[in-house]
Amino acid sequence: MPRSGKKPRRLVADGHVYLWRLAHRHDVPDGSAGRPENCREILTLRPEEESGAGSPTALRVVFAEEPGRYVPGGAYLGSGDVGFVHGDVDLNLHEPGAVRALLDEALARGWRPGCRRVEEIDGWTLLEAAVERRAAGQAAGQAAGQAAGQQAVGPSTGRSVAQGAMPSVGRGVAQGMMPVAARGVAGNTAPAEAAGP
Repeated sequence: MPRSGKKPRRLVADGHVYLWRLAHRHDVPDGSAGRPENCREILTLRPEEESGAGSPTALRVVFAEEPGRYVPGGAYLGSGDVGFVHGDVDLNLHEPGAVRALLDEALARGWRPGCRRVEEIDGWTLLEAAVERRAAGQAAGQAAGQAAGQQAVGPSTGRSVAQGAMPSVGRGVAQGMMPVAARGVAGNTAPAEAAGP
């Protein structure tokens, strides 16, 4: 069953609980034949204890459509996929591990949950460091699992690496590949809560 885009998801990070939601926004200017322009993916996180209506504390991470960068807005892109057209720098913003990596990077750069205001950050400034954080966290998790005698599990599909899980496919967009099925977007298998990247 698909998730409700209106209901926020929970993320536990360093003893704090955050509610997060992903939204897509775009403009449809007059004379554009209904084609969307200026597509944006907007990830909003709020501390749970301050999550009431009109809560003054929130972090908005905005990924705006720009040359050399992609956000969903048409065919061949999975919901929540953002990244650079060239290279291995991409995330799916529906995945709790990706959200955690972006949150950790924003905290490292000075955002504080108790700031009592809505702070908007250009997501592209966080992306590379967040991808590195996520990769480091996944490698540490896989190493810990293997040390405990468990089979390593792919980061977004829940399938074991030995079964051919594809950890990231967004970079294939530059080569004309469709990342939707490989990302597991249709049946998003990511857990509703995540304690780490």
